[in-house]
Amino acid sequence: MELRTILSIFLGRWWLVLIPAIIAAVFAAPDIFNRTAVSGGYAAQISYTAFQDMDAIPRETGDYQDLWLSSELVVNAFTDWVRSSSFKTEIAEAAGDAVDINALGIQADNERSVGQIFLSHPDAAALNTAVEAAIITLETASADYFPQLGGVPASVRVLNHSEASASAPSLPNRFAHFLKIGLGLLAGLGLAALAYYLDPFVRRRSEIEQMGLPVLATLSKR
Repeated sequence: MELRTILSIFLGRWWLVLIPAIIAAVFAAPDIFNRTAVSGGYAAQISYTAFQDMDAIPRETGDYQDLWLSSELVVNAFTDWVRSSSFKTEIAEAAGDAVDINALGIQADNERSVGQIFLSHPDAAALNTAVEAAIITLETASADYFPQLGGVPASVRVLNHSEASASAPSLPNRFAHFLKIGLGLLAGLGLAALAYYLDPFVRRRSEIEQMGLPVLATLSKR
């Protein structure tokens, strides 16, 4: 199908193209003019280091494990633990009803002996409570999950933890209103194309020729 034919399909049914876009624009206009956007929520970060209590497990005389390597191994294990559901459960128990645990997002990473925890939540006060609960969990609950610690929680030192700060909305949320209008426009194009293919009338010479019928004469518009 030639580009000219495609344009004629949509230009000849321009009202069908615009109707869904206009409807979408009407619903999106209040949010656009009021400059409202879906909130990106709040985020906070914890940086910590941890190491095994050297007196927790008996060692033979002269068996001195590298403290830095031990710390790195503990932080590696903690990173996997923080990503698990059990860590979130511990936070829920420590924070109580102050935090909607289902809305709490937790991510973790580490660089050698320094671990990092990234928390997110729609409510700033709840997030600050979750940060404190996460620190308490790091400091007290590790022995319940790592038997190699010898029944003694790993020694945790919090290097830094931030207060809840507003996060920027994601790009889809930031431009959600305009995406709705764009989807309305696409729906209008689809509606116009559907109307064209369901239209039983022949309006152009090219349409007759496409059916293999000869054109005997044409009448000019006056």
